[in-house]
Amino acid sequence: MATINFGGVLEQVVTREEFPMEKAREVLKNEVIAVIGYGVQGPGQALNLKDNGFNVIVGQRKNSKTWDKAVADGWVPGETLFDIEEAAQKGTIIQFLLSDAGQITLWPTLKQHLTPGKALYFSHGFGITYKDQTGIVPPADVDVILVAPKGSGTSLRRLFLAGQGLNSSFAIFQDATGRAKERVVALGIGVGSGYLFETDFKKEVYSDLTGERGSLMGCIQGIFAAQYETLRKNGHSPSEAFNETVEELTQSLMPLVAENGMDWMYANCSTTAQRGALDWWKKFKTATQPVFDELYASVAAGKEAARSIASNSTPDYREKLNEELKELRESEMWQAGAAVRKLRPNNA
Repeated sequence: MATINFGGVLEQVVTREEFPMEKAREVLKNEVIAVIGYGVQGPGQALNLKDNGFNVIVGQRKNSKTWDKAVADGWVPGETLFDIEEAAQKGTIIQFLLSDAGQITLWPTLKQHLTPGKALYFSHGFGITYKDQTGIVPPADVDVILVAPKGSGTSLRRLFLAGQGLNSSFAIFQDATGRAKERVVALGIGVGSGYLFETDFKKEVYSDLTGERGSLMGCIQGIFAAQYETLRKNGHSPSEAFNETVEELTQSLMPLVAENGMDWMYANCSTTAQRGALDWWKKFKTATQPVFDELYASVAAGKEAARSIASNSTPDYREKLNEELKELRESEMWQAGAAVRKLRPNNA
């Protein structure tokens, strides 16, 4: 592992240079990787592993939209695509990539196929960390490992096809075989990670749930909505309000942050913009810090897990979710956004 200085703190990471694809293939040459679930993470990880030369099969419910999607992606029924139980029986590494609620439902069936020496692989620490709520307690004679790409399965696949990669965390909850570390690192390289950093299941899920509810999704929508509302009630048009709230950020500024950091983005803006940003960012930090502290405490107490399990396990979950997403989609701000996107030069 390489030692990297992250803002003054030394951390160990695994890079493709020290653990090349050839080594990963050698480590896993006798393994059958069974990807269970073909929804969010499943397609990207399964296809990347297959394209990188690993022995991969997919387990999915027959006569479902995701089964049809797997067939459309090139998985062959009876050869590389099986129903869930058959794939779990065939696999020596079982990638458990169903939703958190789906994992709870399937666990009594799946655990029957966790014979000694197999590996149970997650991309989220939820099921293991909140085992008192999920009931997911693996047998002691299997490896339990995690690779969590820092992005959606769609992004993982797109970046792979572009010759790039997402960074991923990895963790070992249980090393029954003595091979858990080489297995998990090889899988992390195989799914297309740019580099791998080590964590544990609890830290992965705490940071993940905080990020999703915070700056990555929940907080940013809240900030967008607040600024847009302020501009609109002060007489600005929907087009102007959306451009100054969302479009400039996503199309112009965040790519600069991704390229070389926040100070680089500031340095490439006007002196007026720089002064305003430097004057106001600490005020926003002060205003939001108590909310983030409240959020993290809720995650650590298991409240967010309980809310997720209760909500996502109801029969009408999908209908209720679609209604909430419809509310976002049909809001003036995001309707304005749809019009703005159509006017982008690359869409002309």
